[in-house]
Amino acid sequence: MRHRMTRVATLLATAAVMLATVPASAGAVRDVTVEKLSQRLFPLLDAIGRDAAARDAIMRSPGMSALLAARQQRSTACASDLACNAQALIWTDAEVQAVAGAVAAAHRLPASDDGRGAQARRELEGLNIIVQTYGLGQVSRYPKIDGSGPLEPLEQRSRLQAADWLSRTPRAHSAQGFDASVDYALALLDGGDRIDAIGFDPLTDGLNAAAMARAKSLDWKAYRYSAMIVTGVGPEVDGMALSPWGKYHLRLAASRFAKGETPFIIVSGGRAHPRATPFTEAEEMRNVLIERHGIPADAILIEPYARHTTTNLRNAARLAMAMGAPLDRDMLIVCNPQQSGYIESPIFAARNMAELGYEPGKIGRRLSPTELLFRPSPQSARVDPRDPLDP
Repeated sequence: MRHRMTRVATLLATAAVMLATVPASAGAVRDVTVEKLSQRLFPLLDAIGRDAAARDAIMRSPGMSALLAARQQRSTACASDLACNAQALIWTDAEVQAVAGAVAAAHRLPASDDGRGAQARRELEGLNIIVQTYGLGQVSRYPKIDGSGPLEPLEQRSRLQAADWLSRTPRAHSAQGFDASVDYALALLDGGDRIDAIGFDPLTDGLNAAAMARAKSLDWKAYRYSAMIVTGVGPEVDGMALSPWGKYHLRLAASRFAKGETPFIIVSGGRAHPRATPFTEAEEMRNVLIERHGIPADAILIEPYARHTTTNLRNAARLAMAMGAPLDRDMLIVCNPQQSGYIESPIFAARNMAELGYEPGKIGRRLSPTELLFRPSPQSARVDPRDPLDP
């Protein structure tokens, strides 16, 4: 085993020398998967990579060239120390503040509802979280479902080395001309098979296509509620596609749908429990609604990314916006009495503010132990890569 590890280390070192000699003119090819992931997680930084004029304007900001050069020197000084290089790519508070200020003045770039500067801070902090969690093995906010999990030292080294190489190998439409950290973080996620954030994009197609098409000509005023949100409760057992609680939620949803007061059921739940499960909860929920409860496919929308109750509601609000549902009409949240009580509690409101920075909508009156009204907020469209599996 020791001989094998020594041989692998030698090959890695040799390859590093070879890669360093690759000329910059070798050409930049597209990687459509990484490209999609970049656009999804880092819309502003990705735009900087694509828009040369905007990038040049940011580079002309006082002190920016020196800042980026210092970051490059910090990384170069690490030589072959992979952990050192990962740490060198972390954005300091001062660097984040400087970039946010420069980006705020770059009017060619897209802006979120709270401005370009705030979005820049979220994206740079998101880069830090990815490097720290998936590169340096730091404990994540949700360690049971996030992070890489236990890794052999050789595999950890392999991922760090590949991320370093990929961050310096030209990729078309990338932000590499601005800073290496973007492609480095993307490579860490891709190398660890955690590209969850684009697993079902675009959400308007695929399993949602029929419902989205129906929504285009729907008379929303004919229904009391624009949609029903069915929250997920992920299983904690390996190999289990849907938890007993989830099956209860679906029986409730099918019974409520039969009353004819809502045109759509949004089933919400990602690939979360247990860690690295092959099952996407929303997809499994859709199957049960169709096969066991006879709900038409064009009445169901999957929201396959949420991994928490906070993002169940946020992502359902995003789907409502995508299908053109009026945001001044109530949606209906259906779930078990315990989760329903939690959703209307001050604890849940505080958690939204702490983790999202806003409330994804207004919780309305209670209709029953398992039903609450919900009015979605446009703030839910805000992209936040600090949760890189569901930004």
